[in-house]
Amino acid sequence: MFDWVVSTIDSWGYFGVLLLMLAENVFPPIPSEIIMPLAGFLAGRGDLSLGLTILMGTVGSVLGTLMWYLIAKWIGETRLKQFAARHGRLMTMSPGDIETAQGWFDRHGAAAVFFGRMLPTIRTLISVPAGISRLPFWKFLIYTIAGSAIWTGALTVAGLILHENYALVGDYVDPVSKLIVAAVVVIYLYRVATWKPH
Repeated sequence: MFDWVVSTIDSWGYFGVLLLMLAENVFPPIPSEIIMPLAGFLAGRGDLSLGLTILMGTVGSVLGTLMWYLIAKWIGETRLKQFAARHGRLMTMSPGDIETAQGWFDRHGAAAVFFGRMLPTIRTLISVPAGISRLPFWKFLIYTIAGSAIWTGALTVAGLILHENYALVGDYVDPVSKLIVAAVVVIYLYRVATWKPH
């Protein structure tokens, strides 16, 4: 996976960074904790500009999370709960899960969007309660851009700092990234298997 992410960014350049981060936020196949440090390695190698790499990573992240916000806003809480009650097995989500997430978001508001952008899994899911709550679009966008830029920038700079140990880091990142993807798949299959209709 390490080599695949690097070759994707090598082949597509900044657009590759954008696409990978967009995909990570639509359906997290590869975490940004892998994508952006590797992009930082390439920036450290002189293949990419640090500023443009962070910008494109942030844009991809924001575009991905906007999709979930708009879908949730359009569907609304009632229809989303009805959908979860009928098809929740595939989503591994029940109406109760939606209520729990919504209650948490209502307590923390826009701050949840900002800090949620820096937490694994939450960074994608936080858009749903924000959309359901009809958080004003401008406010959602500002907090999303701010949180995404900080997180993306920190990961990219970390990769830049470690660029001299590129090959050594690759020996560790590749098996860890495969383990993360395998864990996500196993957790998903477990939730599908143990899901109960509501």
